[in-house]
Amino acid sequence: QVQLVESGGGLVQAGGSLRLSCAASGRTASGYHIGWFRQPPGKEREFVATINWSGGSTYYADSVKGRFTISRDNAKNTAYLQMNSLKPEDTAVYYCAAGWATTGSASNYDYWGQGTQVTVTS
Repeated sequence: QVQLVESGGGLVQAGGSLRLSCAASGRTASGYHIGWFRQPPGKEREFVATINWSGGSTYYADSVKGRFTISRDNAKNTAYLQMNSLKPEDTAVYYCAAGWATTGSASNYDYWGQGTQVTVTS
């Protein structure tokens, strides 16, 4: 069993930056791949980025490529999502998830955090 807690969300102006954190706990937390997803208001949940267990492989949605960076620190059992050049369309609840595959499909992730709100104003 893995527990995930996101933090770092907030209100930011367009062009600004935020760093989200995803703290994992549980016996095998560092062995899981981590994904970030988001759910904009009134829309379906969508994939943002994923990183494998070692941090050596990452994959991004086209909409965030070049602006967002996913990373992890296994010594701290924490994953991060650095978000730069934020746009109003990045406004969403952001979730981290843990699973056994680096994939953009939410169904491949077994554990989910409660989400953190990111609001980008124009």
